[in-house]
Amino acid sequence: MSNNDVLPEETAVLYRPVGQEELALMQKSNFAAFPPRLFWQPIFYPVLNEEYATQIARDWNARDGNSGYVTRFHVRRSFLEHYEVHQVGSAIHLEYWIPAEELDAFNHNIVGPIEVIAEFHS
Repeated sequence: MSNNDVLPEETAVLYRPVGQEELALMQKSNFAAFPPRLFWQPIFYPVLNEEYATQIARDWNARDGNSGYVTRFHVRRSFLEHYEVHQVGSAIHLEYWIPAEELDAFNHNIVGPIEVIAEFHS
């Protein structure tokens, strides 16, 4: 099934806070995929709401003279059914834990472009 054949109700909207380096790597893919994890990053964690992504981008990624960005994208629900949602703090701190070795499969299930919807600078 191509991205053009996917109905909106067949996708979930997710968010990902990123820093400048990750954003630059995403640009190289024309905002179609997230870059591979670094050797010390065992999971990729997209989050379920914009508020949580904003907290991370603003409070972690953008500190110490850096920049933080909030991205929004759509992923096939049929792919996400294989993963649990984890609450890692308050009620808004919800995220999927995608093993690093499954990131290629995750990227293949992104529908449409990854959008940058907010940016923060310290």
